[in-house]
Amino acid sequence: MKEDIKVSTKGLWQHLILALKGSEEDYTQIDMKKAIFLLAVPMILELLMESTFAVVDIYFVGKLGASAVATVGLTETYLFLLYSIGMGLATAVTAIIARRTGEKEKNQAAISAVQAIFLAILASLPFAVLGIFYSKELLALMGADEWAIAYGYRYTQWMLGSNAVIMLLFVINSIFRGAGDAAIAMRVLWVSNGINILLDPILIFGLGPIPAYGIEGAAIATTIGRGIGVLIQIWVLFRGGKHIKVLKRHLIWSGNVILNLIQTSLGGIGQMIIAMSAWIFIMRILADISSEAVAGATIALRVLLFTMMPAWGLSNAAATLVGQNLGANDADRAESAIWKTGAYNMVFLVLVSFIYFFFANDLMATFTSDSVVIQVGSDWLRILSYSFFIYGWWMVSVQAFNGAGDTVTPTKINVVFFWLIQIPLAYLLAIHLDWGYIGVFWAIFFSESSVGLFTLWLFSRGKWKTYKV
Repeated sequence: MKEDIKVSTKGLWQHLILALKGSEEDYTQIDMKKAIFLLAVPMILELLMESTFAVVDIYFVGKLGASAVATVGLTETYLFLLYSIGMGLATAVTAIIARRTGEKEKNQAAISAVQAIFLAILASLPFAVLGIFYSKELLALMGADEWAIAYGYRYTQWMLGSNAVIMLLFVINSIFRGAGDAAIAMRVLWVSNGINILLDPILIFGLGPIPAYGIEGAAIATTIGRGIGVLIQIWVLFRGGKHIKVLKRHLIWSGNVILNLIQTSLGGIGQMIIAMSAWIFIMRILADISSEAVAGATIALRVLLFTMMPAWGLSNAAATLVGQNLGANDADRAESAIWKTGAYNMVFLVLVSFIYFFFANDLMATFTSDSVVIQVGSDWLRILSYSFFIYGWWMVSVQAFNGAGDTVTPTKINVVFFWLIQIPLAYLLAIHLDWGYIGVFWAIFFSESSVGLFTLWLFSRGKWKTYKV
């Protein structure tokens, strides 16, 4: 018995080292549990570092007061639109690169990667112009208070003005993930966000000859850290990973590939824009209630993102496995990947829900001493914890569609459950029935529980298996 445990532990340790170093394994052939492990571990660690930075960032900004935190939250409503484009494009890129990798078409995978970078740069330009020249107006439009407009606008200016680094970070890491080089994406984000975390307190509060930039310093730190990350990504992409490498001959403009990327990404962008724009309306409703409501929701969202990163990592691994196995003409194996990762996801998120229920106040108190802000965030974490049993399955099942390249179906689902249900219900409960921010949170709970059940049912019908990209 002890010998079996030793062998099992040794095997787990070897798999962990392989996952962190990067594996040359064929994910369409190896044992499914091993494939999930090798892909999910670096994806989880990648996202954990990203969310660690988000939590650390809001921790330091929280020292500047509720208005500073609200400025971050309101700026993020615009960044969410940017993220929706970046993540939508990334979803398409992952699906296409994974499909070409499964088909063993490495040259086509590299050409698709180059076209994705071109599109990311083009998409970032409008946001940069708006951020640089209209940051005060954008904050005022979202109901920002006087402090945010007078002093916080520079944060918005930096974050939107330098958005190209965010777009490229999203898209190039999705290239690595789709090809199966998840370990590379992990290491890039660790370096990038490690620099962010180091620079954050220095540039916000000052150190020695370095002046204190206040909330603007948080944005400068983010830009520097992510900019360095993008440079590393490009260097590694041309140097070559385990599964993908860009050569000089791939640096061409391919109209057919661009068109395929745009067509596939439109659904992904659509589903993200719908979800993110729904969040903008939610934040606008909260802004009508109070700055404390916005601040509480902003901090709670950071806590939420941090604790759910392992679940997103598993979901991303599922998308890669679906794409590669469909490319290898093994739809049953692709479906098996979803059911297995869904079960793992559910178990993890049920454990997280217990933490939220019993320790919500302690989690919020880590980032702010404002009792009203703590109460707002704690209420949200507890209410959402009730839906995590279902939410874990939704996160994975929606990736069956995205990983297959069918980004249109999740878009249609989001229109119904976020625009037609969540927003009207939040307004009805919070404003019309005067439930305040509690009404907003219950509306989110209802809509996200419903979308989870519906998406899982739709996945079980299996039409996603026949989608072509």
